This record gives sequence, C-alpha cells and structure tokens, in this order.
Amino acid sequence: MATIADISTGSVPDFPNAPQGWTREEALETARSCGLVPGESHWEVVRALQEFYARHEEGEGIRPRDLRDALDEKFHARGGIKFLYELFPGGPIHQGCELAGLSPPPGSADPGFGSVQ
Repeated sequence: MATIADISTGSVPDFPNAPQGWTREEALETARSCGLVPGESHWEVVRALQEFYARHEEGEGIRPRDLRDALDEKFHARGGIKFLYELFPGGPIHQGCELAGLSPPPGSADPGFGSVQ
C-alpha cells in the first residue's frame, strides 16, 4: 500500500493521482479477492480517494473522519455514505483504499469511519 509520500501525478491514464506503481489490473485483482466486480462508480471512488490523498501533504496526515466526510460530500447526490457502502460492503474507506493502492488512515477500521472488517 502506498503512503502519502508515494503519490505521483499522472502515473496511470484516467487516474492522474494514482500512487507510484499502482495499476488498474492490480486493483481488479484486489477487487475480485474481496468479491467485488468494479464498475465505473467504483473507479470514481478510487479516483476520489487518490485525489484526496494527493491533496494532503505528507506531514498533515489523513484523519478517517475527514476522509469519510469528503467522500460523503462528493457522492452526496447519489446517497453519500449509504451509496458508498452499497459499492464497498466491507467499508468504503477500507476497501476503497485497498483498490486505490493507498494505506487506509489509522483508525479507519472503526465501523463508523468506513470499515466493517
């Protein structure tokens, strides 16, 4: 999993904020191992997570609540967190970060912050 310092710009077409070495094929394997069949909505969440991580400087860190709130706001028109749990039943932050090639923020294993694992 990538850390904030590993984010590079433009490494994968359509995923401009993908972590260094991340590939869509690897994300597909991860999704399959979680029982997910990613569609365009899944990839939108992956892009949103990668963008969120890219916008935060290494020293700033990522708080689970901030990430959850940002996702809820971005996908509010489609149902927010409820919509995201439909896409990622194991938790939009935890599973989403796994697909995005990112390390979930510390404490994100709490069910209230996007993980049910």
